[in-house]
Amino acid sequence: MARKQRRYPPEFRREIVGLVRSGRSPEALAREFEPSASAIRKWVKQADLDEGRRNDGLTTFERQELRQARREIKRLRMERDILKKAAAWFARESDSIPSKDSSS
Repeated sequence: MARKQRRYPPEFRREIVGLVRSGRSPEALAREFEPSASAIRKWVKQADLDEGRRNDGLTTFERQELRQARREIKRLRMERDILKKAAAWFARESDSIPSKDSSS
């Protein structure tokens, strides 16, 4: 069974990142504290991206923007599909109803 990911508060992450930057290894910190060494390395990388120390990935702000854009695209596609189906339904309905101005 997969292990549930634990969310760590931003203050805790900042402290761990500070300890890594002061010379402590992620492996030693992983033994002392609960997060894995790979998680600590990811936190350091993300902090470096956010602070402009590196540019080989997305900042936290860019990740949030991307997530929001993807959510909006998904919503718009659903709305488009609903409108497309509604238009097709109304087109079928209008073909089956005789027009009112037909002479009989």
